[in-house]
Amino acid sequence: MSTTQIVRPAGAGHETLAVLAGCALILAVAGTVVTLRAAPQQSHAVAANQLDARRDLTAAEQGVYADLRIALEEIDAERGAQASLPAVAALAEMGLPPFAQDASSAQRGAHVWTLVGDGATQAYLGLSADSAVAASVLLRVAPPAHGHGDSGAAHAHESPPDIWMHRSAQAAPAALDAAQLTRAGWRQVVARFDAGVTRLQR
Repeated sequence: MSTTQIVRPAGAGHETLAVLAGCALILAVAGTVVTLRAAPQQSHAVAANQLDARRDLTAAEQGVYADLRIALEEIDAERGAQASLPAVAALAEMGLPPFAQDASSAQRGAHVWTLVGDGATQAYLGLSADSAVAASVLLRVAPPAHGHGDSGAAHAHESPPDIWMHRSAQAAPAALDAAQLTRAGWRQVVARFDAGVTRLQR
């Protein structure tokens, strides 16, 4: 008596399902890990009397702002422990942007710089010749730290520089304190960055 046994050919269906299930599991685990490890998006809003250095300034204003941040270190070095700030003419003779009158300054609003004071507060005021290109700028400089010699001057501006802008100012402000500047329409430039910081083009 003969026995007949039917043997079906091996199919790839089960193997394919197993591979697809494995891929889906790997993708799910990877997605979960990425989601859990992603840094939360942190956005810092600016106050009404402030300008975001990255978002709110024109290209020319960003150039002047960057120049002033660098110039502040040279200004501190030139001043040392003295109460008075270097004259604008001295900074221009050093070729220090944005005080030096060159092609770059002409393209960034051709600011006319003067040294102004209000009691203990001193500032460099740059009135713009073309407010459509760049706003007028005010750099307030804190007095040197007394009793620390050169180290005091070196550490006087570890905090961000105190820079203000006004897009229609044609004269020096009546007072240099923050409250009076705000009332006169000046806005402080601040640097705010978030987790997805990119340079925005205007």
